Amino acid sequence: MYLLGYDIGSSSIKAALVDAQTGKQLAVAQSPETELDMLALQPGWAEQHPETWWANVCLATQKLLQSTRVDPAQIKGIGIAYQMHGLVLVDEKQEVLRPSIIWCDSRAVAIGDKASEEIGSEKCLQHLLNSPGNFTASKLKWVKDNEPALYERIHKIMLPGDYIAMRLTGEIRTTASGLSEGILWDFQENTPAALVMDYYGFDKSLLPELVGTFSLQGEVTTTAAKATGLISGIPVNYRAGDQPNNALSLNVMEAGEVAATGGTSGVVYGVVDQPLYDPASRVNGFAHVNHSSETPRVGILLCINGAGIQYSWIKQQMAEHGMNYSEMEKAAAAISPGADGLRILPFGNGAERMLGNKAPGAKINNLQFNRHQRAHFYRAALEGIAFSFVYGMEILQEMGLNLQVMRVGNDNLFQSAVFSGTISNLLGSRIEVLETTGAIGAAKAAGVAAGIYSSVREAMTGNKLVTAYEPVNRNGSYQDAYQAWRSDLENIL
Repeated sequence: MYLLGYDIGSSSIKAALVDAQTGKQLAVAQSPETELDMLALQPGWAEQHPETWWANVCLATQKLLQSTRVDPAQIKGIGIAYQMHGLVLVDEKQEVLRPSIIWCDSRAVAIGDKASEEIGSEKCLQHLLNSPGNFTASKLKWVKDNEPALYERIHKIMLPGDYIAMRLTGEIRTTASGLSEGILWDFQENTPAALVMDYYGFDKSLLPELVGTFSLQGEVTTTAAKATGLISGIPVNYRAGDQPNNALSLNVMEAGEVAATGGTSGVVYGVVDQPLYDPASRVNGFAHVNHSSETPRVGILLCINGAGIQYSWIKQQMAEHGMNYSEMEKAAAAISPGADGLRILPFGNGAERMLGNKAPGAKINNLQFNRHQRAHFYRAALEGIAFSFVYGMEILQEMGLNLQVMRVGNDNLFQSAVFSGTISNLLGSRIEVLETTGAIGAAKAAGVAAGIYSSVREAMTGNKLVTAYEPVNRNGSYQDAYQAWRSDLENIL
């Protein structure tokens, strides 16, 4: 038996096959090999064609089946992870009406800010855990105001994962977790958010049918089978946004557990057991994949724009020609914690939500020409990003997150012992680096819904532990360096 998982990203589509009995990855395919195109018709806009996602789902699936020679009849479930906060619009024939307004599009900021003010900031936080902000609901309001003729043709609105599920099954459905990421879920009422729908003037019929995150959400149609190489009748029984799904993939399901990623930007996703919100809206709260009104599980999401992009800049602009990240890591590790006083603020990639939407820019502080060399920059850059993670996680701790363990994928920044060790020592927490991906997690989650696994815990038990970082130096140099860095930051905020 096999399980199929998809990860619908804004850069590429990944498909993974997992052996259901062993839990081991059989193969992963990606399409396209280069990054997906993004439309930016005006500054701050970002759109993609949903049909392009589907075309690459088909190509990735075909590549996967061809490389593995797996009989599609042996695939017992399909799970879907997807880029969060996007808006897909279809008419009654399930035809896409316009390109999707995706997660990084900022055109609806003013709309969301006005909604928060007029509905009431405190009421929004109490019911939605967030301001309407620049999320899916506000993007739909932009369409309503700026493309009224097109708006009148809308039959249903969807998130990107809902669209892919529709193409596979012909069914238009969504989940409470999905609606929460669009700021369309009321945590107090445990229903779609009437206060947002009514304020924006949306008819409730625009929302898809609600299904459970782990449930039979439809079956592959004959048309979809022909396009992908699958067979009809395979159940689609899991879908979730990429960050909740990443947490699931890392077995982060209960209060006190934290998942993190360290790519171009950094994300920390901690689970709490009650609907919590930050009065300053520096973080966002969404229904986790196992959330219910009886047993609340809310994912508190912290995003740091200035993360891997800063270290990439250091490599391109300051490292010796041809030097790779492994060589930079070795050089950085030879420098003592604190980088001999050199400190770098990594916030050079736009406004930072955790800093109150301020954009302080990247800063290099205390550079001494007769003391600091390239290796000091490598260390200070990694520490600066690690310090920003710690700064953000202190916000989560203020909200009541009792950090017990952090789990991360074996990619990007967390491959650095300097980076991971700095976080572990400052927080006094264990960091577990696991070999898994979002597509693999989605596949295994489909196995939970299909009854192949008794729980997510059982499904994810097979994740290989690559390495673990334990706190070994809670005080001294790490703490001194962090406090000096924090003082630099607070002096410019």
